[in-house]
Amino acid sequence: MDKLLITGGARLMGEVSISGAKNAALPILCAGLLTSDDLHLTNLPLLNDVSTMEKLLRQMGLRMSISGNSVTLNGNDVHHLEAPYDMVKTMRASILALGPLLTRFGEAKVSLPGGCAIGARPVDQHIKGLQAMGAEITLEAGYIHAKAKKLKGTRIVTDMITVTGTENLLMAATLAEGETILENAACEPEVVDLANLLVSMGAQISGIGTSRLVIQGVAKLHGAQHQIISDRVEAATFLCAVAATGGDVILKNVRTDILDVALDKLRESGAILTTDMETIRIQMASRPKPISFRTTEYPGFPTDMQAQFMALNCIANGTSHITETIFENRFMHVQELNRLGASIDIEGHTAIVQGTEKLVGAPVMATDLRASASLVIAALVAEGDTLIDRIYHLDRGYDRMEVKLSALGATIKRVSHQISETMHHALG
Repeated sequence: MDKLLITGGARLMGEVSISGAKNAALPILCAGLLTSDDLHLTNLPLLNDVSTMEKLLRQMGLRMSISGNSVTLNGNDVHHLEAPYDMVKTMRASILALGPLLTRFGEAKVSLPGGCAIGARPVDQHIKGLQAMGAEITLEAGYIHAKAKKLKGTRIVTDMITVTGTENLLMAATLAEGETILENAACEPEVVDLANLLVSMGAQISGIGTSRLVIQGVAKLHGAQHQIISDRVEAATFLCAVAATGGDVILKNVRTDILDVALDKLRESGAILTTDMETIRIQMASRPKPISFRTTEYPGFPTDMQAQFMALNCIANGTSHITETIFENRFMHVQELNRLGASIDIEGHTAIVQGTEKLVGAPVMATDLRASASLVIAALVAEGDTLIDRIYHLDRGYDRMEVKLSALGATIKRVSHQISETMHHALG
């Protein structure tokens, strides 16, 4: 199992290009199940989760032609209407095959999902919505079995705001009979990106970007071309890394219009930001100021950026309070950050971070995707060497992070299991 070895102390300088958004790419790939025509996608990120989704969809019979960051999908030969456990267990987004398969083929069998251990994240809202549209659903031996001769449009009010739930029900509604209204829908940019793709495929959707989506079902969707939006979480991660190291970096291929809350917090920390629609220059010449925040649904502060900003607060000049409201287990990185010399206490759903002037390298372990990014940021500023274990979490959501950071001047390399075991004992 590979690990990352990082020697801290280098200021990040230069330019970096941000990849396509993981959380947009995964549902958009599943949209290929909705049509028998070609769907041509660009700006696809090179991630383990994307590769897993591609493998899953191929197994269902979806044809793919991949060239670099572009892929052409064709759903004319989809015949295997199942997402098996061995492919779903590492990636929750596999549940997004449920809505498209059910609405187009009238049947689906999808394993209950796995993924990061950051909380329960139940799929009951997906099931409740599909049942309201007329699906017969049973849970058996860890699988969701769904059947419906034809889904019927209806009004669905979810008990909570759920991104994947909104995406699943939205895709299901495009081919349902009549009108479907999704109340309490997620407004995240990745949901908007999926909706815009579906419209280009012939879907009739109004209210895009709001909490009330109205979908008029159509008989058939056709092919389309679509560029996946830039990854706002990857952009925020690099911005935090530059701010922590006191660097000067230009980010390219970004969407500044969906990064408002992160940019505001970075300015509050003391970063100097120069932006236009597709680039951000960040300059940081001093120790960061502490920034407090509370995670919430878009357009509030994203839970997916909480760990990275916590890492920045670890070396801030003062105390910050971070309240997590989305996932109950999303403070697992606290223990690992404290191993590097951070001073973080947890009181209920709030982490109290007392900034310290320096961190010190040590062996640490990633517990989930965004936690792994926070450890990378902390390692970049820590004195000496940090060895990060379980970086398969990082590979799920970041496109060649160590390559991009190396190009900015970081001392970071991927090491094999045998080499890293020797280093682990040396670092002790």
